[in-house]
Amino acid sequence: MQDEEQQNGEQPEEGTPEEQQADEQAAPEEAAPDEGGSPERGEGDDVPAEEALSEDAASEDDTPAEEQGGDEPRVQESASARQEGGKKEDVVPGAELDPIAIEPERELDAEERARREAEEEERLRRERELIGDVQEDAPVAAKPAKLEGDSTYAATGKRKSSVARVILRQGSGNIEVNKRALEEYFPRSYLQSVAKQPLTQTGYEGNVDVRIRVHGGGISGQAAAVRHGIARALTEVDPALRPELKRRGMLTRDARVKERRKAGLKKARKRPQFSKR
Repeated sequence: MQDEEQQNGEQPEEGTPEEQQADEQAAPEEAAPDEGGSPERGEGDDVPAEEALSEDAASEDDTPAEEQGGDEPRVQESASARQEGGKKEDVVPGAELDPIAIEPERELDAEERARREAEEEERLRRERELIGDVQEDAPVAAKPAKLEGDSTYAATGKRKSSVARVILRQGSGNIEVNKRALEEYFPRSYLQSVAKQPLTQTGYEGNVDVRIRVHGGGISGQAAAVRHGIARALTEVDPALRPELKRRGMLTRDARVKERRKAGLKKARKRPQFSKR
C-alpha cells in the first residue's frame, strides 16, 4: 500500500502535535547567533583566520584614540571644540601675503658709476656748507691786497667780557699784544692759532704788523676777542673778504657769558634739594 501511495505522489501524513513537540525537545538545541550575528563558541573551538582578523580590527576600533597613540585625533577634537565654542584659531599676521622677490643688484657701467660719485661729492659739499665745516687750510683770498705805507686800519673785537682793540699796518708779520709778543702773552699753541686764524686764512700773516690792546675776561676769551678784531680790520683792508670770513664764523660776535650765581642757589640756576623733614 505504501508503495502504491508513493507512486501516486501522495506524501505520508505527519504525526500529531504531541509527537512533534516531543521530537523538538529530544533534538539537541542549536546555538543561537549572538548580537554580531556569529554563533557562540567555546574556548577549545577553532576560529577561522578571517574571523580572528575582523575581531582584532573591531577591538582596535573600540579602543579610545588616546590609547592608540598619535596626536591627530586630539588636535582635531580641540579644533572642533574651539569652533563649537565660537573661538577662532590664532592666525599669524601676514601669513596670507606673498613674499617679496628681491632682485639681484645689477652691475653699474663706468658712466653711471661716475655720475653717482659726482652726486655724492656734491651732496657732501652742500652738507659741509650748511654746518659750516670748511677746509681750514684753504686760503680765502688768492692774492692779498697791498697796504699803503702809512695807512692804518683799526677795529674792535669782543668775546664774553673781553674787549680787544686791533690796529693793522704794513709790515713783516709782527704781532704785539699789550706790548708783549704773541707767543709770550698766549703761551698755549692752541690760543696762538685762534688769535692768528684770520691772518692765516686770508694770506696776510707775513704782510702786516698787528698791535693789540686787550682787557677783561679770561685768556681764552681774550684770544677769541683778538681773532674777532683782526677779522673786522681785514674787512676794512679788503671788503671782498667779508662774505668768506662771515661764512667761517670769524665775524660773528659771540657774547655767551657764564651766568652769575644767585643768592640761595648752588650755581646760576641749580637749587638745593628740598627736604620735608
